[in-house]
Amino acid sequence: MTDLNTDALLGLVKPSVRAMGAYTLRPYEPRIKLNQNENPWDVPEEVKARIAALLADRPWNRYPPFVASNFIAAVSEATGWPEEGVLVANGSNELIQSVLAVVVGPGTSVVIPEPTFTLYRLMTEVNAGEVVSVPLAEDLRFDVDAIIRAARESRASVVVLCTPNNPTGAALTLDEIVRIHDETEALVLADQAYVEFGGADAIPLLREHPRLVVLRTFSKAMAMAGLRAGYMLAHPALTAEVNKAKLPYNVNFFTEVAAAEVLRARHLLEPGVAKLREERDRLIREMSAIPGLRVYPSEANFWVFRVESPNIKHTMLFQRLLDEHGILIRDVSKYPMLDDCLRVNVGAPEENDAFLGAVRAIMEEAR
Repeated sequence: MTDLNTDALLGLVKPSVRAMGAYTLRPYEPRIKLNQNENPWDVPEEVKARIAALLADRPWNRYPPFVASNFIAAVSEATGWPEEGVLVANGSNELIQSVLAVVVGPGTSVVIPEPTFTLYRLMTEVNAGEVVSVPLAEDLRFDVDAIIRAARESRASVVVLCTPNNPTGAALTLDEIVRIHDETEALVLADQAYVEFGGADAIPLLREHPRLVVLRTFSKAMAMAGLRAGYMLAHPALTAEVNKAKLPYNVNFFTEVAAAEVLRARHLLEPGVAKLREERDRLIREMSAIPGLRVYPSEANFWVFRVESPNIKHTMLFQRLLDEHGILIRDVSKYPMLDDCLRVNVGAPEENDAFLGAVRAIMEEAR
């Protein structure tokens, strides 16, 4: 590599971007992986076989369709929302990026209840917008009055609502979403990546609330994290504008076919999703009985707990789970309001039992 003056090179990058931290995740190879809110069960084999048959004769040397009409039609069929109000993308993260790109510019205020998914802040700041952070309530639920007040006072162009919220699991009711829409003048971006596990489905609100945007992903309940697919539902006029920020050919032909087929076969995934909801409730109930832990309620496929024991730090519990039991969870203690907190997602029942047993043993030894 040619030697160069890195200061001069990086001087071409916007100072605001250089000052930001990147979205990163440290790689591990655990025995049991409970850190990324994935579905522990794969897409059913019969659906995979149907997808493989549909893809068998597709030429790889040709571009995918410019408009992913098959995927869009499947979304419209599943949601009852008109095709002209649907955008599909390479994961819902791309749609977060696209929505904020067309709305946010220098000085634009974006209200973000925090702690939440850090990509919202990152994308706002990359676009030179100003984040108006609204802390969650002490119980890690949304403070709706504070969100509305902040949006009004800052004349916010966007209010971002992750509901159920990552990493805390709290969800807004339909009435609360309506209040935020009707009592502000902002675009309300409802990221509902985890709504299949709990919380209110905001899609029925779309027809009467034109500033509402709903995002969905295939990475969680739909068991397609490895393929990256997501969609957006919004007023067709807004969809046409957001489409300008979407890269051409953003959905490859494999994902386009697979997402459409999985969506049409979603009834085959629902028993697994129902089982994950049952397991979540069981795990939260059993963990709440372990002395030294404070477990927060959740409507997602994960939950947060705080290590309050004076005899063991959260970092030690995290490391011992990994080193001694091969179980990887997520340290979220760097998020605001989440000191000493860890997050764990629901796995298969045998993985959940292994996690519970390990936590009980470590906490008992600490006592």
